[in-house]
Amino acid sequence: MNIAFLTIEYPTSKTAPAGGIGTSIYNLSQGLLALGHRVTVLVYGQDGDEVFEDSGVIIHKIENVTVRGVSFYFTQKKLQRIINNLVGLGQIDIIEAPDWTGITAFLNLKCPYVIRLNGSDTYFCHLESRKVRFANRFFENRGLRRANGLLSVSAYTAEVTKDIFGLQKDFTIIPNSINSSNFENSGVPEPNIILYFGTLIRKKGLLELPHIFNLVHAKNPQAKLILVGKDAGDIHSNSKSTWELMKPLFTATAFQNVTYLGAVPYSEIKAQIEHATLCVFPTFAEALPVSWLEAMAMKKPIVACNIGWAPEVIEDGKEGYLVSPKNHSDYADKILNLLSSKELQERFGANALKKIQHKFSIEVVAKQSVEFYKKILNIEF
Repeated sequence: MNIAFLTIEYPTSKTAPAGGIGTSIYNLSQGLLALGHRVTVLVYGQDGDEVFEDSGVIIHKIENVTVRGVSFYFTQKKLQRIINNLVGLGQIDIIEAPDWTGITAFLNLKCPYVIRLNGSDTYFCHLESRKVRFANRFFENRGLRRANGLLSVSAYTAEVTKDIFGLQKDFTIIPNSINSSNFENSGVPEPNIILYFGTLIRKKGLLELPHIFNLVHAKNPQAKLILVGKDAGDIHSNSKSTWELMKPLFTATAFQNVTYLGAVPYSEIKAQIEHATLCVFPTFAEALPVSWLEAMAMKKPIVACNIGWAPEVIEDGKEGYLVSPKNHSDYADKILNLLSSKELQERFGANALKKIQHKFSIEVVAKQSVEFYKKILNIEF
């Protein structure tokens, strides 16, 4: 089968930096290649046009068309020409696109297309109680309604999306995946190291984390908090830096045990996970975060939020703890509980790796995706 992905991000040395969606597409692509399928990735929003191969995947790097006021429309038409040409050459049978900003809204394609929910702008604005741009909601709604098939990385995201758009269509739930062999953990974790990795932004609970760590540090002065990831602006306060908003929220003594490393190479993130005692993700808005899977694959216990999608990844008290990020005292107590128990760390970590292997591995998710594509194409390969 010739499977293609349309995306604004994908991790290669020639494309712009990628986040969780790009990583999830990369992981799925490798799983599909291993099953013998051909994979093409079309990455728009880039600094030029180029076609090259990366890790067995054919990459089409595509620059957006810039025309004042109508760039989005003309970029869609450019993508349509490229995709339909590849379909005509027999290089694409089916294409998958994300829900974000509705890039497929006005594409007229010569092959079926499916959308996999990783969280639209409308979805995240709903979770954060923010007003969504009319154009984004319109394009996302149209793209979803015109799709030949709908996937979602979590049941929670599917149900919320159906509700906010008034969709009557059903979604097939297939989660994000990870290649656990790339995250083998042979090191010994350091004691009392709490790690957060991801973007520093309000919606991921970063303005709650200082209050939580203050309580942890008050009872365990040896505890250290390591933060890894790019700093983002804050639309609520118009601040250009979430980190600058965080710093005054720490007590003076707790702040001495806080280290912010900024954005680092992917290999360095894995090293930080390996050294950590546990990982924290006090987020308010996700679909199904790859970062959680990466930590679990490295046998790290997690203290995460208890919102929506979270129980689909972690069973509270088995692979980690699920706590409301607003309940600072309870969240801190769960961290302290893990820091004080080596047995609990090892048990949660072993359970986490087992769940990755059985539910979130690229082998499992790639097979599920192929079966879904076959149903859409209504043919057998």
